[in-house]
Amino acid sequence: MATRIPITLITGPLGSGKTTLLRHILATRPAKIAIVMNEFGEIAIDTKVIEGKNVRISELGGGCVCCSLLGEFEAAVTEILEKVAPEIIVVETTGLAEPEALVFNIQEALPQCRLDGVVSVIDADMLVRFPELGHTTRLQIESADILLFNKIDLVDAKQIELLETKLREINSTAAIVRTVRCQIDPELLFGIGREKSVTRPQHEHQPEFESFTFSSDRTFFRDCFEGFVDALPANVIRAKGFVRFRDGVHLFNLVAGRWELEPFEADRTELVFIGKGIAREKSAILHALEKCTAKKK
Repeated sequence: MATRIPITLITGPLGSGKTTLLRHILATRPAKIAIVMNEFGEIAIDTKVIEGKNVRISELGGGCVCCSLLGEFEAAVTEILEKVAPEIIVVETTGLAEPEALVFNIQEALPQCRLDGVVSVIDADMLVRFPELGHTTRLQIESADILLFNKIDLVDAKQIELLETKLREINSTAAIVRTVRCQIDPELLFGIGREKSVTRPQHEHQPEFESFTFSSDRTFFRDCFEGFVDALPANVIRAKGFVRFRDGVHLFNLVAGRWELEPFEADRTELVFIGKGIAREKSAILHALEKCTAKKK
């Protein structure tokens, strides 16, 4: 009997650190890894972040891998198996995905694979600032074999135990691993060997999140851009992408008002904005952003 290829599912809310974890895995684990990525937004920022890491990436965009893209997901995995023959497949879902539908699909529709485990990345700082958990976040916690409790450096040490108790009340069996920037021994994430009986979930998204994108070949003034970011409306929950300044291109990440810039190799400015009810504010946001571009001479 042929060996079934293990699939590890990485899930978690928007901006929790899923792609950061994926970058860490690729940098530290010497294995032939294939990646299936699903992003929310028209520009595949996360795919570009991990390009060139000697891995095969099959990209699913424009929807959620747990529902509307299940057919494409099966086709992507089948193609990877036929052309690449990886040792491990890692699936990174959008932050809006509910994992159980995908778990069911892996176990029922991909007999050449087996589900190795579900890793949910949880943002400690977000739990403090937004303690009311949404339906999807709760499902992401419930489904996990490992809860990667990330960004603990951003919260008071006294709060960590209380937050872990909250996680334990939702999922009493998952291992909770505290991390900063998802720094974890990757061996802890693989070989879990999960074989869990699941029934087909009744699954329906609440389409509350919207997104829009921005692209430009112009150079931005950094001080102006930082002021623009600080002034973004609160309903812009997530933003990410690349920004070209005079001193080079930077990777930009924003989660609920907290943001950072990191030097990165890219060709141009490409940004994705994600939030609730932000379509009506798109024009004003992009107008403010364009004011930060350097005029061409």
